[in-house]
Order: sequence, then structure tokens, then C-alpha cells
Amino acid sequence: MSCESIADSESNGVTADGPRIALTTYSVKPRGGVVHTIELAEALRSMGVDVTVVAMGDPDVGFFRHVSAPTCIIPAPEWGDTLEDRVFRWIGAMSDGLDRLQDRFDVIHSQDCISARAAATVRDAGARFDLVRTVHHVDDFTTQALMDCQRQAILEPDHLLVVSELWRKQLEVDYGVTSTVVPNGVRADRFARPISDGRRAELRRQVGAEDRFFFLAVGGIEPRKGSAVLVDALGRCKEAGSDAMVAVIGGHSFQDYRAYRERVLGSLVGHGLSLGDDLVLVGTVDDAELHEWFQAADAFVFPSTKEGWGLVALEAMSAGLPLVTSDIEVFHEFLTDKENTLMTAVGEPASLADGMMTLQQDSDLVSRLVRNGKRTAQRYTWATSAAAHLQIYNAVVAAQAGSRTPRSGRSDVHRDIPS
Repeated sequence: MSCESIADSESNGVTADGPRIALTTYSVKPRGGVVHTIELAEALRSMGVDVTVVAMGDPDVGFFRHVSAPTCIIPAPEWGDTLEDRVFRWIGAMSDGLDRLQDRFDVIHSQDCISARAAATVRDAGARFDLVRTVHHVDDFTTQALMDCQRQAILEPDHLLVVSELWRKQLEVDYGVTSTVVPNGVRADRFARPISDGRRAELRRQVGAEDRFFFLAVGGIEPRKGSAVLVDALGRCKEAGSDAMVAVIGGHSFQDYRAYRERVLGSLVGHGLSLGDDLVLVGTVDDAELHEWFQAADAFVFPSTKEGWGLVALEAMSAGLPLVTSDIEVFHEFLTDKENTLMTAVGEPASLADGMMTLQQDSDLVSRLVRNGKRTAQRYTWATSAAAHLQIYNAVVAAQAGSRTPRSGRSDVHRDIPS
């Protein structure tokens, strides 16, 4: 287990009498929850908070980017043949790692069901930390074992956080638990950073978008990202005479979407499209290069069917890209149709195609979306998010005084925290 700088966490500006926090995540790859974890940790660290990121991965490789906060990487086990096997292997390995660290923290804040189940196991064995969990969204698992695992990861924590009002209501209805909304932040200045004309031209050449309208998508080929709808919509655009192309960044996932991916890519020919020309899979890019792709694109397309919030939309707006998104409920918490995004019907390729075509043709609308999008992104900072989290951690630690009682894993263990 590699724990960089954890021994030095009492120095370098850390407040000695503050809470000792571990932010845990199941991966070191650039997925949304992992990015959230790292950004929150760095913002907390800049405030003088004793915070450590604990993740699963290869200690010799580390995170997908440098992290300016102490980190501890627990070696990930073998991949496993099935998702179910993989999840329980990961929970076991994370539990062993957290067990060795349990006395180091007052609060363990988990960002996913794997690290939450692991932390609950250690806590229930007698560790004296409180378990906070952020539920970003609820996965659509198909096996009973994984559904039960996910349910326990919502019921077992001492305190639940969510990043949107939608998921606060959803958890209350579906699981009977209370939670506190703490929105995401975004490093708007990073994504707004311009690139040279030469670099922009180089990236566009890489995906064959020199003289074509370039839509950027982030998240890989996945069901909840609406990838099948996107391919269908792109085909409709081409049939209508559009020269648009789509480049997709990302693709790493803990779940196995190979069958879905093959089905989506196999549908390209039927929609009059070709892989590597109309649809280009860029894959995972270096973190230092990520903002450059936003700067190189003409627009951002985001046809998701489910999101916890949609952090990447804030990143795209920060970069000055006009957005075309699906009309899912959570987006309405920070997006408004025809003001800072163009919303299209969820799961309807014809609606998405109309939206994509509109962004190519209506320059006045595009100017309005870009202007208002930048203003929207500037309202969400990691400093604000970190301050809200710290208020919660302080309340949790203050409530730790007195004797601790064994946890039962029932939903009634949740205690009030600032809202």
C-alpha cells in the first residue's frame, strides 16, 4: 500500500485541531466520481484541512494526474470474470486497506458503493470513525447480489450527501433515507484557458474535423450516456446534409459495456456513418490535454439518460462551448433550455438531431448559450463546495463525543447534519 505524504499531513499548512478526513474512491482513473474526489480533496487541503485521498489502483502508477493532497493507494485485486466478482473483490481489498488506516481518520467520506461498503465493514468491526457517503447516482444493476450491495451502501453510512436535489428526493422515496445536497464545483479557469490556433488545428486534424462541425462528447460508449441515441442522431444529421462529426473522449469503466459498445458501433453502417470518420473514439487523454479538446471543439453533445449532476456540462460551459443536452430532470437544476443549453427529448434521436442541427445553423442562439453558460459555470466553485463539506465534517466530529453504539446497517442510523 502506497501512502504518499500521509505521514506529513500534520504539516504544510494543515490545521492541527481540525477533523482528519479520508476521501475514498474505488479507482484512480478519470471517471466523474474520481474527479470529484480529487478536486474536493485539493480544495479542502488549500483550506488547511487534514485530508487524504484513499483509492484502489496500482501504487506504482498512481492517479491519472498529479494530486496536490496526500494520497494512499490500496493495491487493486485481480479484475475477476464478472462484475459481481469484481465488486466483491474490490470491497474486500478496500476493507483490508482501510482497516490498517482506521485510527488515522475521524471521518471517512466515500464517493461510491464499493468504498462505502468497505468502510462500513471496518466501522462495524469497531473502528471509531464516522462514515459519510456521497451518492452521485444509483446504478441499474441486474443481479440481486449487486442490487443488495448497492442498497446497503446507501443504508449503512452514518450520513448521506448527494450532489443534486433530484437525488435527495429519489433516495428519500426509494430508500427512506435523508440526505444533504452539496453541489459539485468546477475549475472554470482551467477549461477557459485558451490554446493556440496551431494546437487547435492539430487536434482537429487528429479527428478529421479540419473543415467539419466538431461535436465533443465525454464518457465513452455507455447506456446511460445515450450513445445509441447519439449515433442515430448523427446519422440523421448526415442524411439531412450536415457535415458534423463526433469525437468521444473517455471510456474507462468498472462495469463491462462491451456488448453495448459492439452493438452501438455495429449500428454505424446502418446509419450511414463510419468509425474513425463520422464517429471518432479518442479514448482516455492525458489530464493536461483534456481542456484542449474542449477548446478545439465547436459544440458539446450530452444525451445522457441518467446523471448525478453532470459535472462535464460545467466544464464544457467553462470552455465556452454551446451545449445540446437531454431533458433529464437533474439538468434543470442548473440548465435552462435555450438560455444556457439546448434541451432535447430523452432517448429520442430525432429530437437530438434537430438540436445538433440547430447549433450548426443558429449563430444568435449559440452566442446566447455560450455567454450564459460561462456565467452559470462561474457560480459553481470547488472552494464553495469544500466549505460546505467542511461544515458537515465539523458537525460530524462534534457529534462523536460520548459513547458509540454498534451500527445495525438500518436507515435509522442517519443523523442530522447541516443542510
